[in-house]
Amino acid sequence: MFKKILIANRGEIALRVIHACRELGIATVAVHSTADSDSLHVTYADEGICIGPPQSTDSYLNLNAVISAAEITGADAVHPGYGFLAEKAHFAEVLAECGLSWIGPKPETIRLMGDKAKARQMAIKAGVPVLMGSEEPLDDLTEALELASRVGYPVILKAAAGGGGRGMRIVQHEEEFEHQYSTAANEATAAFGDGSIYLEKYLVEPRHIEFQIFGDRYGNVIHLGERECSIQRRHQKLLEESPSPALTPALRAEMGAAAVQLAKAVGYENAGTIEFLLDVDDSFYFMEMNTRIQVEHPVTEMVMGVDLVKMQIQVAQGEALKIEGGFVPRGHAIECRVNAEDPENFRPSPGKIITFHPPGGPGVRVDTHAYEHYVIPPFYDSMIAKLIVHDADRDAAIARMSRALDHFVIEGVKTSIPLHRGILQDPAFQAGQVSTRFMERYLAKKPDGAN
Repeated sequence: MFKKILIANRGEIALRVIHACRELGIATVAVHSTADSDSLHVTYADEGICIGPPQSTDSYLNLNAVISAAEITGADAVHPGYGFLAEKAHFAEVLAECGLSWIGPKPETIRLMGDKAKARQMAIKAGVPVLMGSEEPLDDLTEALELASRVGYPVILKAAAGGGGRGMRIVQHEEEFEHQYSTAANEATAAFGDGSIYLEKYLVEPRHIEFQIFGDRYGNVIHLGERECSIQRRHQKLLEESPSPALTPALRAEMGAAAVQLAKAVGYENAGTIEFLLDVDDSFYFMEMNTRIQVEHPVTEMVMGVDLVKMQIQVAQGEALKIEGGFVPRGHAIECRVNAEDPENFRPSPGKIITFHPPGGPGVRVDTHAYEHYVIPPFYDSMIAKLIVHDADRDAAIARMSRALDHFVIEGVKTSIPLHRGILQDPAFQAGQVSTRFMERYLAKKPDGAN
């Protein structure tokens, strides 16, 4: 059993891991940059250790600094959260060499499924549907053009080594292909150090549906339902919900079985997600796998009544998944990501929070590291809170989220709260008629300056 866990992350996810460890009776170590000295994850951890200056490359992404902090404090395991080092197979391997346990999937699985082209090959081998496209990363422009012609436009170019919308371009016509291919490759190189690109047929009106899966070291793999993640801007998710209003029980069972099938095929351990695109005719296709806990994991926790971070720790300690009787979903949950950014132009809005009053009441949860007079640093992701609600059904959950957003008061910086209010009032959203193009249409029909 683990005695002390170092959290190799910052912000709300670091605090989330601390909560789980405290309930399990495990001591915690918070690492932080000089910019995060006053963050709540440092306050609530049993120990805090500074690992470098504000820039991520010199602190949270500095393997030597993180591992040194673990050794100095006597930690016996590391939880990476999401982002930063969470999907770095090399980091997990180095930890093992240093005698430290990794709370996540095996390094070889991270490496395999983190490469989109190889993950696609695994999905094909496992009998999971995939879109037409390249089996291997594309070697040159000529090859890419020939494949795009065979697949048929529109197509989408994706960075083989990354995610989060970086290195991703939609190509509508052949005459724009060369420019978009070059742009995607350059962006992928800058973001991930790897300019490899692969190509897929682009679906015009898909939903983005992901299944939460979990595996242990004894070969048990389960799924804990789906999350609807179609509300996104530039491939960055804004709002998530569970269950998806688009899935029938039969379709849910079919997609869930496919997710488990693929996870078993790669010998998956710990938390992860299998992400699908769902077409208008209910055909679904494997998109990618995230080999970590997700930002939106609270949605599943609220619906399934589980603690996924505790499960991560327990499985990493060698415990078997408790699957007798299964997990039974109840009600509906929605999560809104509250970002410190201007809701009109999406520019980051770092600075000092003057007023911070989070909402409360039945079925309302706020995951945050922010507080009154906290100074939001300009060096990291702009998300400062996650607002999650749960209620008996989707309509009730929408009403509860609307109330919670109205009662969430943050002053001193601009936030995305007004944007979320508008999304929840949109007739198409209320009817569950969403796709990955929802935000494109929503923003196009808004009058200038409206929230």
